[in-house]
Formats: sequence, C-alpha cells, structure tokens
Amino acid sequence: MRQRPAILQAAIWMSGAIVSFCSMAVAGRAVSIELDTFELMTYRSMIGLTLVLIIGSLTGSLGQITRQSLGLHFLRNIAHFAGQNMWFFAVTVIPLAQVFALEFTSPLWVTLLAPLVLGERLTKMRVFAAFMGFVGIIIVARPDVIELNLGVVMAALSAISFAGSALFTKLLTRGQTIICIMFWLTLMQLCFGIICAGYDGDIALPSATTLPWLGLIGCAGLLAHFCLTKALSIAPAVVVLPIDFIRLPLVALIGALFYAEKVGLSVYIGAFIIFSANYANIWFESRKQA
Repeated sequence: MRQRPAILQAAIWMSGAIVSFCSMAVAGRAVSIELDTFELMTYRSMIGLTLVLIIGSLTGSLGQITRQSLGLHFLRNIAHFAGQNMWFFAVTVIPLAQVFALEFTSPLWVTLLAPLVLGERLTKMRVFAAFMGFVGIIIVARPDVIELNLGVVMAALSAISFAGSALFTKLLTRGQTIICIMFWLTLMQLCFGIICAGYDGDIALPSATTLPWLGLIGCAGLLAHFCLTKALSIAPAVVVLPIDFIRLPLVALIGALFYAEKVGLSVYIGAFIIFSANYANIWFESRKQA
C-alpha cells in the first residue's frame, strides 16, 4: 500500500517529462525552417545556462560549481551535443514515432558500453537484451539496400551518443553536484554551438516567430531531465520505464494530427521489441539486487 503514492508521484513526474520531450520535438521542427541544428543548440544552451545561473542564485548553490573533472565534463558534453544535434536533425526528416522508437535503444547501448566505461560485468541477460534491441532497430528502420535513410541513421546514432552521455554523467555524479553538472553542460555546449554554427561566419538570429519556440526548447530540455530524475528517485526504473514508453503513441498521434504522418505497423512492432528488451533487462537487474 505504501508503494502506491510513490508510484503515483513517479507517474506525475514522468508525465512532465513526456510532455517536455514531445514539446521539444514539435518546437524543433518549428525552428528548423529558419535555424540549423547548431544554431538551435547555441540558443538552447544560452537559455539553459541563464536558467541554471538563476536557479543556482536563488537556491544558493552556485558555490558548488567547481573545475574538477573538466576532462570528464568535456567528454560527457561532446557526446550529448552530438546526440542532441543528430536528434534534432532526425525529427525534421523522418516520422516522430520512428525517432522516438530508435531513441528507446539508448538503455541497451548503456548496457553494452557500461563494461568499458564503468567497469561493469556484461552478463548473458544484458547481451540477450542488446541483441533483441538490435532486432527491434532493424524492424523500425526497415533498411533499404539501395537507399540509406539519413534520418534513421542520425536517430540511431543519437541513441548511442545519449548512452555515452548517460555513462559519463554516472561517473560525474560520484563526485559532482547536479548544479555543477548542469552548469558545465550548458556552458560547454554553448561554446560548441557557437564554434559549429559560426564556422562559416554566419549565425542566424532568431526571429520573432522562432524566439518563443526556442524558449520552449530551452525550458523543456531542462524540465524533461529534472522530471525524469525525480521520477527515478521516487520509484524503481522497472516502474518508470513503462510510463516513459507512453511517449511513442503520443508522439505518433501528434505526428498524425499536425504533420499528416503515417506510421506503419513495423514501427510499433519494433518499438515493442525494444521496450520488452529494456524492461526485461531492468527487471532482471532489479531482481538480482533485491
């Protein structure tokens, strides 16, 4: 009985994360007409850094920001910057449901990369879950031997980058506070964005039309990760993960209503296999730790 309020709270927090992630996808499409992904990330990071400094000032936690582990911060933010740019590119060229289905492979990449980054053991169950995840990828992507779909490739690669970012974040949390991690996240990615967007000497300024969308992206990005972290701190991952999967049918509905996207049955079949592999792996791991 005591677990029910916790699960309800986790579901509420995950609802915030789901709405935020979907909002980012819609806003990303809206600004892609005027801004490329590097420019988008520049302005998103600028807004994010401002929010971090304001929140840090209000909570009195700016003193927790240190220059320790800058190399690890750099690796974490390179991975996240690459993944976010590829994700924003993918949402503009392939159906939103396909992007989100491929994004759900990120935990499986964490499983495969954890032995290299965190020194964790690669068990038979983890290998099986990763294999089933790849099966799901093939079903969702429906690779064509003649023509390679760049949007699908970018979505799949973004999942790998997000996995690397998650692993490096795990290392950072062993000695860094959240405000410190978020500060270097937004500051470094602002620098990356300026360099990549300005290499040709031309950075487009946001118009009155795109500015509200950029504000939504900046706020939704921070809110999504905050809500997800809160949900995971309240309830086990084996409970949170199925809630997060609601994102797929929701974003498919958004794609159908606003962009006239038609999602084939293969996307749902592949996504179900990916989800099942993730769920089975987390359930097995939680049983071992119990």
